[in-house]
Amino acid sequence: MSPWIVSYEALQNSRCAGEAQDAPLPLPYLQQNRGSSHWNIELEVALATPNGQETVLSRSNSSNLYWSFAQQIAHHSINGCIIRSGDLMASGTISGNDPDSLGSMLELSWNGSKPLVLHDGSSRTFLEDGDTVVLRGRAQNGGQIGFGECRAALLPAKPWQK
Repeated sequence: MSPWIVSYEALQNSRCAGEAQDAPLPLPYLQQNRGSSHWNIELEVALATPNGQETVLSRSNSSNLYWSFAQQIAHHSINGCIIRSGDLMASGTISGNDPDSLGSMLELSWNGSKPLVLHDGSSRTFLEDGDTVVLRGRAQNGGQIGFGECRAALLPAKPWQK
């Protein structure tokens, strides 16, 4: 995950507008950050089957977030939660408006009712043992800041023992 830790300064030229915030309306303390409050970070999610064949499942952008990162941090801290240097925060699923920009297997497979056909001919409605999820990101800022890959394999559960 270390390539995904990018400094605030490195992202400054990647600022962009986010989605219109009209439902729900932000509380007053969250309305102060208007304009270019989001980041233009292209995101890609791929699934590699146990044979190594990879299929890109989704492409989205962090500008699709309803709440900007600044709003998320403000909302988090106003409730008395202490935030310290070095704390990691996650946005959650970032889905776009198009079917190929949905951010989770649950959404992509319509709750398991529409199997996704992979490049090797197999299909998935949910992840299976041996699958590897690959996340890629890059910020657009007149150039590109590549975040590298974040890769994790789903291992079989250990047998239960009494």
